[in-house]
Amino acid sequence: MRVVFMGSPHFALPTLQKLIESEHEIVAVYTQPDRPVGRGRKVSSPPVKSLALEHGLPVRQPPSISEPDVVEQLRKLRPDVGVIAAYGQILKQPVLDAPRLGVLNVHASLLPRWRGAAPVPAAILAGDTQTGATIMLVRRRLDSGPILDAVRIPVGAGDTAGTLTDKIGEAGARLLVQVLPRYASGSITPSEQDESLATFAPSLKKGDGLIDWSRDDAETVSRKVRAYNPWPVAFSYLDNEPLRILESVTLQHHSDDEPGTIFALTGVGEPNLYGAGFGVVCAKGEVGIVAVQAAGGKRMFAADYLRGHRDITGKRLRPTRHDDASSG
Repeated sequence: MRVVFMGSPHFALPTLQKLIESEHEIVAVYTQPDRPVGRGRKVSSPPVKSLALEHGLPVRQPPSISEPDVVEQLRKLRPDVGVIAAYGQILKQPVLDAPRLGVLNVHASLLPRWRGAAPVPAAILAGDTQTGATIMLVRRRLDSGPILDAVRIPVGAGDTAGTLTDKIGEAGARLLVQVLPRYASGSITPSEQDESLATFAPSLKKGDGLIDWSRDDAETVSRKVRAYNPWPVAFSYLDNEPLRILESVTLQHHSDDEPGTIFALTGVGEPNLYGAGFGVVCAKGEVGIVAVQAAGGKRMFAADYLRGHRDITGKRLRPTRHDDASSG
């Protein structure tokens, strides 16, 4: 078939790679425009663009794929089917109607659970024991189209949003290339979603990673640390400066101090049997901090951070900056 691919981030790479390796002809790759990123505001290309160019595929980066002139160019490609994997733009009906067989989406959840932009963090935050990838027909309403097939993936105790997204991306790509010929031949009967089971996963904001130790119990903190890695990253304030928490473990009971209080687990700078450098009291229970990143610094083990900041034990991590940093 003649395939138009639409995708942008790393999640989309396995699907594009599988299509490249398949018998189908990729007539165009649509991806987001190059944009400035990071502190230096260096212009960067979407990962999908780099892979497409490596294989000599035509790349198009319209600010809006639904503009009439862009839609007309799409129609002229005479695509049999469109494939989306985290493209990052809403498709209007003329775009959906351009391919002869419509547009298929590789979505990172078991629909109808976790429709929306951030299904993987949502699954981890909710404590889901499994998630997966769904191949669906795209309709105008968000992630509501009929399901063609799905694959289930267990959520591991150590999975972060990053590691789980990679697993789902690979599994979804394999499923997509299996579904395409069955869909084209009419051997798949699309299944409508049960609207009563629909849940939503909105886009993440930078502030979502903030931990409020007086409200979040140990399990919630651990889920936040995993769900917001690699972005926006769980964080709190220590001595008025943000401290990112990159890895943590749930502890057995160690302390009755106030929520947010940092306590030693072993000798200063020595990771204990949990692999944690120090512990923090939560609203209920405690967590051990395994890896952190201070403002302007790099990732480091919490034991190494403690070794260089021995005075932090007894101080409190807080959800906001406060006037008297010396008060602990």
